[in-house]
This record gives sequence, C-alpha cells and structure tokens, in this order.
Amino acid sequence: MGKRGFSNLIQKLGFYAATYFVSAITASAACSADAVSVRGEFGSVRFDVTVADEPEERAQGLMFVEQMDTLEGMLFVFERPQRVSFWMRNTLIPLDMIFVGPDGVIDHVHSMAVPLDETPIFGGTDIQYVLEINGGMAERLGLAAGNELQHPSVSGEVVWPCLVN
Repeated sequence: MGKRGFSNLIQKLGFYAATYFVSAITASAACSADAVSVRGEFGSVRFDVTVADEPEERAQGLMFVEQMDTLEGMLFVFERPQRVSFWMRNTLIPLDMIFVGPDGVIDHVHSMAVPLDETPIFGGTDIQYVLEINGGMAERLGLAAGNELQHPSVSGEVVWPCLVN
C-alpha cells in the first residue's frame, strides 16, 4: 500500500470513528429522564416529558394544565404491565394517549381525548407505559401501533434500549 492508499485508509477510519462517536452521543443523549423518543416509519421524534411514576403523580396526570408546548407531554410509568383505562376528568386540553407495552412497543393510540370527559378510555391489558401528548399530534407525526418508545424507565427486554455510558 502506497502513501496515498494509506492516507485514504486513515481518512476512512477517521470518518467511521467519527460517525460511530456521533451516533453514540446522539443515542445516549436521547435517553434522559425528561425526554421520550419515539421511532417508526416516519423517522423519530423526541418529546420533553414529565414522568409520573408514583401513584399520586399518575392520579394527578395533566389535570388542570391549560396548555403544553408542541412536543411536550407526560409519561406514566407503572411498576408492571397491567390493564389500564384513563379518563379526562379535570383535564382542560385534548390529548393523544399512547399505550405502550413492557417491551417499549406502542400497542394502541387513542387520538383526541375530549377535555373534561369522564368516559373511560381503555388502553389495553398488557400496558406498562402511557405517553400523553397534545391532541392531534400523533396523527400529524404519524405515530402508530408498532412504533417504538425509548426512555430510561423502559428497561429490561425492550426493542429500543437506552445505551449505558
């Protein structure tokens, strides 16, 4: 291998190393307690979230919230997969509810839940996470069943795990 061939090899290795480094930073940056990433055929999107992982926080949810930023929401985390139903009591804004199984795969999306409606919204029987976002956002972004969710709370045997640094 001549000087030129060796130089090209070094450039390629540098490119691949840089690409790997940037990918690792991006992937690990996506995993923070205050953000949820969702990926699917549409690409990926990141939501700034408040995590509700205690019974009192889950009971309060987004009640009395008058507005949220476009890519903002709340992630409900349950201790184990279970049957879940939500309602909109004292919830002032329309919401999309994204019901997620223990593997981080979206099972069901309920669009445009009606503010203040106390009709139960059934999410499924094997649900461990629920992401609530602004009403209509799931359709606009193309979020659907089968998409994958990433967050530090979604752990174990999941399809899109957070990287450990």
